[in-house]
Amino acid sequence: MVLPEGLTLPILVGAALLDSINPCVFGVLIFLIAFMTRVFKSPKRMVMGGLFYTLVVYLAYFFIGLGFLKFTVSFNFSQTVYWIAAIIAIGAGLLEIKDYFWYGKGFSLQMIPGGAAGLKKLTKKIEKLNKKNTWLSFLAAGLLGIFVVLVELPCTGAPYLAILAILGQGDIATGIPLLLLYNLIFVLPLFVIIGIAYFGKSSKKLEKWRKEQRGLMRLATGLFLIALGIFMIWYISF
Repeated sequence: MVLPEGLTLPILVGAALLDSINPCVFGVLIFLIAFMTRVFKSPKRMVMGGLFYTLVVYLAYFFIGLGFLKFTVSFNFSQTVYWIAAIIAIGAGLLEIKDYFWYGKGFSLQMIPGGAAGLKKLTKKIEKLNKKNTWLSFLAAGLLGIFVVLVELPCTGAPYLAILAILGQGDIATGIPLLLLYNLIFVLPLFVIIGIAYFGKSSKKLEKWRKEQRGLMRLATGLFLIALGIFMIWYISF
C-alpha cells in the first residue's frame, strides 16, 4: 500500500481507532442498538438492522472523505487545508483534554445542535413504519445512518480531517485505498457492539461502561490530535 509523504500506517490506524471510540459514536450506537432490539424484537433482525446501519455509515463516511479529497486536490486547496487541519487538530485536542478534567463544562465537541432531538424523532418514525412493513424499517435504519454521520461530524471529524489533509498532499488514486482502510477501522467497534448486544449484553451496561470510560476516550483522542497537529506543522515546515 502506497503512503503519501507525511503519513505512516500507525498514524492512519491510530487516527481511525481514536475516531471510532469517540463517546459520541458509542453513545449513539448504543442508543440505536437498544432501539433496534426493542423494535425488531428478534436478535437476528436487530443484527440485520445494525449491520445495514454500519454499512451505510461506512459508505457515507467514505464518500464524504472522497468528495472532500477531490475538492481540495482539484482546486489546489490542499496546502491551505493542510494548515487549517493541523490547527483544528491541535484546538480539538485541547478541547478533548479539557473534557477529561471538566467533562461537559464550557465548550465541547458535540453533535450539531438539535441532532439528538432529530435522532429521537426519526427513530419514532421508524418504529411506526416497522408496524406496517419491517423491510422498509430496515431501509429507514440505513438512511438514519446518513443522518447520524452528518450530525456527528463536529464531534468526530477532527481526526478524519487531519488524515484527509495529509492525503490531499498526494493524489486521489493513492488516497482511495487508504480511505477504505480508515473507514473499515472506524466501523470496527460498531461490529463489536452489535455482537455484544446479540449475545445478550444489556445496552444499559454498555452505556454505563461508556460513561465510565468517556473521559479516558477524550484524553487519548486529545493527546493524539495535539501530537498529530504538531507533527503536521513540523513536517511541512522542515
